[in-house]
Amino acid sequence: MHNKTIFQGLFILALFFGIWFGLSKVDFVGIMQIEKNTTSVENKIGDLIWDNINETEDVITNDSIVKTLDSLIAPICKANKIERDSLKIHIVKNDEVNAFALPNNHLVIYTGLLLDCKKQEAVQGVIGHEIAHIENNHVMKKLSKEVGLSVLLTAASGGKGGEIIKEIFKTLSSSAYDRTLEKEADMESVKYLLNANINPEPMADFMFELAQKEALPNTLSWISTHPESEERAKYILAYLKGKKYQKKQTLTEKSWVSFQEKVKVN
Repeated sequence: MHNKTIFQGLFILALFFGIWFGLSKVDFVGIMQIEKNTTSVENKIGDLIWDNINETEDVITNDSIVKTLDSLIAPICKANKIERDSLKIHIVKNDEVNAFALPNNHLVIYTGLLLDCKKQEAVQGVIGHEIAHIENNHVMKKLSKEVGLSVLLTAASGGKGGEIIKEIFKTLSSSAYDRTLEKEADMESVKYLLNANINPEPMADFMFELAQKEALPNTLSWISTHPESEERAKYILAYLKGKKYQKKQTLTEKSWVSFQEKVKVN
């Protein structure tokens, strides 16, 4: 028994020194520097893409429209402890039914999406989905996989930046994340809505509607970037089955209709 105790003590001591020695070989400063550089590249790429969009697209700055959209986003952020000011929300006048996240927390919403959604909760669900991509770092995961870190570094440093930035923008706005990341963003959005007492069912209904319109890919970009719409609607509804949740609307029906009218004529 005494020998066993000594052996256990020696084993624990050896384990301690082994872990200490291993940690002493880890270059924590180097790891922190890599993370800092990656963040710097992400910020630069996101701002360059947005600058390009801002110069070439019709960006809506109408105070009433911007504030009303923000009122739809604010309860999602508040209920899920997401810093609202960290998100850079942009409304772009474009008939495509689309919304997409960019690096550095930029989130672009096309007016085509705002007009195509019959219910405000559907817009909130789509925005929640894109916020989830941002919060879970899906944007840079996608770019690192599909574009490559070396290309991102070149774009951030300004080398042949213009053309590369256009290609990166095309990748983010018109090609899909892999199915695992899409489902993660879907379910995260559903949880965001539930936490904010917002009904997620219209989000699923919107996906069913998209599935019926898949013969019109030129105007419905959110389909091409988010495939298997019907399948996704089904697993959202399956998740909600049996759950009790509130169905509180953020805007009155009159305010929602008024918002869409203003978007239409702006």
